[in-house]
Amino acid sequence: MAEIAALSIEVEAGRERYRALARRKLLILAVMTAALCLSFAVDLAWGPARYSLGDVVAALFDPSSVSDQVRAVVWNIRMPVAVMAIVVGASLSVAGAQMQTILANPLASPFTLGISAAASFGAALAIVTSVPLLPLAAGLLVPVNAFVMALIATLFIHFISQARGVSVQTVVLLGIALVFTFNAALAFLQYLASEQALSAVVFWTMGSLTKATWPKIWVTLAVLLIALPLFARNAWALTAIRLGEDKAASFGVNVRRIRLETMLVISLLAAVPVSFVGTIGFVGLVGPHIARMILGEDQRFFLPGSILSGALLLSLTSIVSKSIIPGVVFPIGIITALVGVPFFFSLILSNRSRSW
Repeated sequence: MAEIAALSIEVEAGRERYRALARRKLLILAVMTAALCLSFAVDLAWGPARYSLGDVVAALFDPSSVSDQVRAVVWNIRMPVAVMAIVVGASLSVAGAQMQTILANPLASPFTLGISAAASFGAALAIVTSVPLLPLAAGLLVPVNAFVMALIATLFIHFISQARGVSVQTVVLLGIALVFTFNAALAFLQYLASEQALSAVVFWTMGSLTKATWPKIWVTLAVLLIALPLFARNAWALTAIRLGEDKAASFGVNVRRIRLETMLVISLLAAVPVSFVGTIGFVGLVGPHIARMILGEDQRFFLPGSILSGALLLSLTSIVSKSIIPGVVFPIGIITALVGVPFFFSLILSNRSRSW
């Protein structure tokens, strides 16, 4: 009886430790949410004309209490850009998080493995040649072409990664090769493009939120909202995969099916933002690592953490892009590259990355 009582006490102590850990992670998510709300408000307040946070809050919740100019700037000019930054950041971060999970690769992201470059090439192909990669897609030529090319690159990476003897390093090198391949194809299209088409293609290469519109936001948000329940449904299986394919299979997880489903959703999450705002690199790499460092691998916390970290990262980047030179808005892809490249190097050189 004494042994049973001691075991019961130990089990209850373990449960209490787990509950305390869960409460701490929920608190972290709450703090990240508050930080995202503050960043969103600052993004609305900063620009060529700066307003106080009080003016922004009043414009959001009591528009009649502010001037017509403040209301028009906040709602018509800055709101679409600020919302698009959050939605795109969340989409790219979630895509990178799940790609790192299923490939067991700390350097995996839509940008580093060439998926974003493939989507950019598909979008440029639509802009320069107006050739649809899918029939009956003329009305949505740019996003559909971007998705098709991203899907091709994703499936290529998926099937290569399944080959016997292929290591994590091989997948990374393969992704780098895809980046150079699609960048070369993109340069070829730029060489052939007219002056008007060339200026539009350059937009994709730098990435910018300035052309954000509500229809684009709703489409991107819809894709994100469709993907999240699919990932949430497979949360336990994705967490098990991080323990290794053999262990996940012993738990009854169909690793091949989960990996293929996830890669298809990732291609959609990567392609739609790129088709609207251009190539924005390293958000899908940095965002998941921030979430992993503070929340761990459990998908119940890691998934919302990746959403919040990616959204917060791109929202802060949007603020920085308007703050470097007053009156000038830098392409957001340039800022994310400046932040992401040192982080990428640190992952390559760290012992932690080699331990995956």
